[in-house]
Amino acid sequence: MTPTALSSTLHTAPLTAYPTVLLLAAGRSERFRAASGGQDKLEALLHGRRVRDWTRAAVLASGLPWHVVERGDTAHLELPGMGDSIANGVAATRDAAGWLVLPADLPLIHPNTLLQVAQALKTHTAVVPTWQGERGHPVGFAASCLEALLALGGDLGARAVVQRYGAHLLAVEDAGCVHDVDTPQALEEARQALHQARRGSD
Repeated sequence: MTPTALSSTLHTAPLTAYPTVLLLAAGRSERFRAASGGQDKLEALLHGRRVRDWTRAAVLASGLPWHVVERGDTAHLELPGMGDSIANGVAATRDAAGWLVLPADLPLIHPNTLLQVAQALKTHTAVVPTWQGERGHPVGFAASCLEALLALGGDLGARAVVQRYGAHLLAVEDAGCVHDVDTPQALEEARQALHQARRGSD
């Protein structure tokens, strides 16, 4: 099924039939802060818009249900990591049909990638998109992974859950699924990629 067909199907079916995107915005941005004089990478501007807003825009454009995990949601923990963020988001949406785990520092992610991962979850328990052989995000999990995701904690994210269920690797035509902005250099590369994309569309 093509991405356009996926989108058309989404808008004619209940949202509860589709996985919820967990937009993870609770990270401490330690690498970026260390290299940028203390700036939060999610608040950094990319062509006049915050990094997190670019990622959120892609989620909204996909039409999928979504939930944001903010820093305040894990502030009660001593050293919260991605695993804690995922568990928090899953707990808040435990009735979802599944989950797409998407860090908010992926501003170049394409909405169609989210839809393709959501579609693949209809026949697979865990789905990992890849671009030119490199694993990216969002990582998708079926509803049957609920208890395993709720048990997560620390900085390893959902790696153990992917290993437990086995990942279906989904090749996508989207470099944005692997282009996070963990460093100022990566942010500059994202700026250049956006600039080139805009020039190509003129």
